[in-house]
Amino acid sequence: MIDTVQTDGRKTDRPRPGMAVPTPAQRRYLVRGLSEPGGKLPLFDIDGSRVKNSTVQACLKQGWCEPWYRNPLKPDWLVCRLTDTGRASIESDVASS
Repeated sequence: MIDTVQTDGRKTDRPRPGMAVPTPAQRRYLVRGLSEPGGKLPLFDIDGSRVKNSTVQACLKQGWCEPWYRNPLKPDWLVCRLTDTGRASIESDVASS
C-alpha cells in the first residue's frame, strides 16, 4: 500500500496513487497523532467534543490507525494509534503546509 519514493535526495514513504485520501475530519484526527508519543490518537477534538465513532471506524477500515488498547474505565472508548500507512497518508500534506 505504501511505496518508498526518493524526493530531494531523501527516501520517504508515500501512499500509492489511487489510494484513498482522508477526508478533512479524518485528517484532523490523524494529524494529532503525529505529535503524540507512540502516535496515540485523541478521544476528543480540539474543542473538547468526542471524536465521532464513524471517523475512527473509517480510519481503521483504511488502515490509517489501529486499536492500541481498551480503556478499562470506559470500555466502549477505543484508543487508537497512527499506523505507518496513516502517517504516509498525511505527512506529505503536513510538510507542505
